[in-house]
Amino acid sequence: MSRKKILITDDEENIRLLVSSMLGKDYVVLGASDGREAVDMARSQQPDLILMDILMPKMDGYTACNKIKKDPITRAIPVVMLSAVDHELNVKLSQEIGANGYITKPFTPRDLLNAVDQFLKSPR
Repeated sequence: MSRKKILITDDEENIRLLVSSMLGKDYVVLGASDGREAVDMARSQQPDLILMDILMPKMDGYTACNKIKKDPITRAIPVVMLSAVDHELNVKLSQEIGANGYITKPFTPRDLLNAVDQFLKSPR
């Protein structure tokens, strides 16, 4: 059985590495450093889940999520927004653009695994 793919999109390499180290044993972890790269990778790689930072260069997470959710090829991929700002407005905006979830940074490994499990329902 092939492992599920998770795309982590964050302009901070240390966040991508952290997520990869937390999830890499159970999943194939792909990385993108900005929203434009994430949209391209979502189309080409068809990940099972996308973890998306909000504040990034070139294309922010809201715009990228919106593009992914409007594209018939990628719209079914769950997107979980990651942000350092735990603000109701961000959560509301994330829901309005079609994001499936929201995690506040800094997050614990348990927070991350719970979110991933929620969307991928994989037995551990």
